[in-house]
Amino acid sequence: MDIIRKIEQEQLKEDLAVFNVGDTVKVHCRVVEGDKERVQIFAGLVIAKGGSGINAAFTVRKISYGEGVERVFPVHTPRIAQIEVTNKGKVRRAKLHYLRKRVGKRALLVKSAG
Repeated sequence: MDIIRKIEQEQLKEDLAVFNVGDTVKVHCRVVEGDKERVQIFAGLVIAKGGSGINAAFTVRKISYGEGVERVFPVHTPRIAQIEVTNKGKVRRAKLHYLRKRVGKRALLVKSAG
């Protein structure tokens, strides 16, 4: 079992932005189309974090054309170029799944920290 942990440690990313549930983030994703590679930005609210070690992941939710879009990103994937925190949020829950029921501006309403 020690060999597995050692291999996982090598795969972990070191330069990660510190963010929590309730923060608004921009996730820079590498997208491969044919032989070209480009960076696409997915900006939204972090509604959940889960897992630990190499299995850590977070869920980002945004409203696109009036429809809620959620995407789950593994934290240590090489597909993520960078994570940018645009706004710190202050929440009292570990998971913000209740935002799924909300419509319009209320769907992304989280108090700012500070």
